[in-house]
Amino acid sequence: MKVIEHIKAAKSTLFSIEILPPLKGKSIESIYEGIDPLMEFNPAFVDVTYHREEYVFKKNSDGSLERKAIKKRPGTVGISAALAYKYDVDAVPHIICGGFSKEETENALIDLHFLGLDNVLAIRGDQIKSEERFIPHPNGHSHALDLVKQVANMNKGKYLDDELMDAAKTDFCIGVAGYPEKHFEAMSVDSDFNYLKEKIAAGADYIVTQMFYDNKKYFEFVQKCRANGIIVPIIPGLKVLTTMKQIDILPSIFHIELPKDFKDELLKCKTDKEVKEVGIEWSIQQSKELYQANVPVLHYYTMGTSDSTKRVAEKIF
Repeated sequence: MKVIEHIKAAKSTLFSIEILPPLKGKSIESIYEGIDPLMEFNPAFVDVTYHREEYVFKKNSDGSLERKAIKKRPGTVGISAALAYKYDVDAVPHIICGGFSKEETENALIDLHFLGLDNVLAIRGDQIKSEERFIPHPNGHSHALDLVKQVANMNKGKYLDDELMDAAKTDFCIGVAGYPEKHFEAMSVDSDFNYLKEKIAAGADYIVTQMFYDNKKYFEFVQKCRANGIIVPIIPGLKVLTTMKQIDILPSIFHIELPKDFKDELLKCKTDKEVKEVGIEWSIQQSKELYQANVPVLHYYTMGTSDSTKRVAEKIF
């Protein structure tokens, strides 16, 4: 079932989560352990994120340098299929530009279509740590907009090989990312917003936002979208802040602001445990306000753990 079909059929705000695949060599049981405690809240769908592999250069005995991949995570196709089979839940695999050629992307989409998975989230993805800026695959896409166009074309039966006749049409529901506080690489709020409009015009069916901690930012973002003719569902993305390190890291990495009241409470904390309690309470109040505003879905970035999200969901759903 497509994400937009879930939203259309819902009588109230839905619950969904995003998970992080384990590192290569780890069992899929580690994913199940993070999902099992949240299944009682009947997630409408589960996003499966994808992080590019990182590289290091190791010196060989002959003095030459060899590039070795590290921190490789399995792809989203197999994990999404496993989740759909085990939980009978709709999985939303992320497809990214970085590290993939157009042909590799097409093949992954074909596999997803064969498996009966009909949702994808099309995002550019981040640069790897060894790069000063995002560098696309030589035969790949530079922007999420290009990914959206490729998926939309396959939905029309248009593949990379334009000589294919009567090619099977896929039927993907396409999600894209939105940034209530602007993508950190965008020249301006307006340029970032115009790019979002292009993704919707290219065929995106819904938007899921970057995490935020000030609901005002989300409501203003939705209002601006509606005023500019963007009528697709806009799903708020939420992340429970749980450690002292995240107080500085999350705003730095994701270029978001922590409301003063929230940050003042966090700065009083002396331990991660105290931060976690403040973070959970803030997320509960944030979620309640969004739920009362009848947002389509409350989407939680779990990062592979369930405890904090479970405590929030218990107060909302």
